[in-house]
Amino acid sequence: MTNASPHQHHHEVHPHQEHATHHGAEHHGHEHHGQGGNVNAMAASATLHCLTGCAIGEIAGLIIGTAAGLSNTVTIAISISLAFLFGYALSTLPLLKAGLTFGAALSVVLAADTLSILTMEVVDNAVMAAIPGAMNAGLVNVIFWVGMLIALTAAFLAAYPVNRVLLQRGKGHALTHQYHHATSTPTGWRRHIPAFSTGALVGVILAFLLGGLVVSAAAELGVGDGTDPTTSPIQQQPAH
Repeated sequence: MTNASPHQHHHEVHPHQEHATHHGAEHHGHEHHGQGGNVNAMAASATLHCLTGCAIGEIAGLIIGTAAGLSNTVTIAISISLAFLFGYALSTLPLLKAGLTFGAALSVVLAADTLSILTMEVVDNAVMAAIPGAMNAGLVNVIFWVGMLIALTAAFLAAYPVNRVLLQRGKGHALTHQYHHATSTPTGWRRHIPAFSTGALVGVILAFLLGGLVVSAAAELGVGDGTDPTTSPIQQQPAH
């Protein structure tokens, strides 16, 4: 009969150890769930931030193209260029405020936001082109502003999953997230760099879109120009 060696008892699991292991696994599961919620919030924030820059560039480009009487192709090219410019600029400013050089900040932003902005621009322009009359409506036209609102909404819905996947892989907005929460106080000229919250930027864009919609609706109804919208131009002509 062989006596058991004392060393053989090292593999036995103590009840308290088993409870601790179970608790650790449960805690890990809750932590993973919390990270998932955090990824969703970060993806939404990153998408709204990119969308704001794209909206500013798109509207500015359309204003320039319309005012200058440019063709749709040239106007779209200007709008896309300005969308990338403003999109990159809004993401670069917080990094400069955090202490990065312009070159370092720009390289981080190019790697973080290019795919998101590209997705938005493709979807945004495709939707605007698909809405009848939206591209040729002009700025003082309800169709243009309604089309822009629909297009930007579609662009957000398309870019959100892109940003979420990038964040889960440690790319995209994750590359800039660490700089957005810098604890050091900006010094020198960096103190004067404005800090725009995503909510404030989105509020400005929504106000601008709604303002354009109201002005266009008022113009089409003839409000403020002394004309009766129910009277046709033929009926307004004096009888001979």
